[in-house]
Amino acid sequence: MKKEHKKESRLHLVFRFIFMMLGATMAAASIELFLVPNSIIDGGIIGISLILNFITGIPFGILILVINLPFLFSGYKYIGKNFFISSTFAIIALALIEAPLKSVGPFVTDPLLAAVFGGLLLGAGVGIVIRNGGALDGTEILGILLTRKIPFSVGEFVMFFNIFIFGWAGFVLGWEHAMYSILTYYIASKTIDAVIQGLDETKAVIIISDEFEEMGNAISHRLGRSVTNLKGYGGYSNLEKDVIYVVVTRLEITKLKTIVYETDPNAFVTIMAAQEVHGGQFKVPIH
Repeated sequence: MKKEHKKESRLHLVFRFIFMMLGATMAAASIELFLVPNSIIDGGIIGISLILNFITGIPFGILILVINLPFLFSGYKYIGKNFFISSTFAIIALALIEAPLKSVGPFVTDPLLAAVFGGLLLGAGVGIVIRNGGALDGTEILGILLTRKIPFSVGEFVMFFNIFIFGWAGFVLGWEHAMYSILTYYIASKTIDAVIQGLDETKAVIIISDEFEEMGNAISHRLGRSVTNLKGYGGYSNLEKDVIYVVVTRLEITKLKTIVYETDPNAFVTIMAAQEVHGGQFKVPIH
């Protein structure tokens, strides 16, 4: 029997769109109250729209819609209907909310403060939109489409794309403003990562030890984290090895190391950043 997938509840859908509206509002506030008054841009399609706004005077809201929508339509079959609808909603919301904010004066006139706090606000807004299933910038969609025909990854394409944008900004806005723009982009990208991944940074730890049983019990009792025992083989010795796998928060790393080396000073430990962790003793995603 074919398993039926549970549809998204209407209430959850409403909350998703409310949060995307909030994210679009934060992004619009960043653009009009921090970035534009100080001749600072961001990367991606938002950056191109801001540069064209400075050059031509065409409203930013119109530019962000006109430039983004072709990429959304082109990427429809690769990304899906829900993403297309959510992103279109968020971009239209950004365009509509940004226009009235033009009548509000700049929040700060110091370009360094504008770059830092504008980047934080913009990154938080874009991150909220992405976390709820949409996007405000079609750069990565363009990257997905083009990298099917060119020998570069999406990440490399986005990097080259932004180098071009900030170089262009140097000629249009001046090199000092271009450098402030790079700072804004860096802060915004780090803020986006923090919003999407959450502030609870987790680590995946692999431990190879002959004292695996005692060590697993110690981690469970003293740290309160469940462990998974895996079987492995030494590549050189070809002997069977017992491997412990455990996920902890970054604040628990020091205590975990203490437990490991008290139990077996010769243990081999690998600590890796975990992009996302769901289920078990960790939070379950809301969508």
